[in-house]
Amino acid sequence: MSAHLALTQLVPFAAEELDKNKVTPGLLGFVVFAALALAVWLLMKSMNRHMGKVSFEEAPDPSATPDTPAKQAATPGK
Repeated sequence: MSAHLALTQLVPFAAEELDKNKVTPGLLGFVVFAALALAVWLLMKSMNRHMGKVSFEEAPDPSATPDTPAKQAATPGK
């Protein structure tokens, strides 16, 4: 019951304090925000396309042979 009473008494005070001369974002703010959102979406789409072209497989080292570590581990006295 007290929440209802507080709402009915505080809402008129909030309406009286609203200054109609304050600056609001308006249409220009929405257009700028929409343009930024579109730019971010296009950048993410481009990034996904470029990341799809990347190969994550590492090329083997041509100077190393596959059995080199095994030979070194087998002959520790050399």
